[in-house]
Amino acid sequence: MFRRRARDREFREAQLAGHALLQMHANQPAPDFARPATASAPAAPITEEVPDFLPPDLRVPSRDEVEGMMMRWEQPLVLDGEVRECPQCGAYRDWIVFSMRDDTIWLRCRAGHNTAEPRLDAAWYNRNSGPVDAFHPTLEEGLRHCGH
Repeated sequence: MFRRRARDREFREAQLAGHALLQMHANQPAPDFARPATASAPAAPITEEVPDFLPPDLRVPSRDEVEGMMMRWEQPLVLDGEVRECPQCGAYRDWIVFSMRDDTIWLRCRAGHNTAEPRLDAAWYNRNSGPVDAFHPTLEEGLRHCGH
């Protein structure tokens, strides 16, 4: 019974100390960050050029600067309840999915046949693709990176 009272007293003292600390900070005036400029000296214009945030070798091209994006789709691609097959060779898995700049989606099978897929759009691609891990100057290098 005495232990409980001692714990209650310690808890109450800690509460009071915390409340006093909060009150102390609430009563302090806010620091004056916006100091008015002195009227006697006009500000000189900045003539030196401010460097960009990132150096050119660390910048990533924007979506407008690339022809398209690609990802691997190894499992069967099911659209509207049916498995999508290549119209030329009948392959139904291991696709490369291209999202082009004009928001069209193209599929490429392992045999190299390209077909447009109107049932897919850029929103589907963005939901199912991961982060961009590399940029390639040619289509062949991109396909080699994806294992095709």
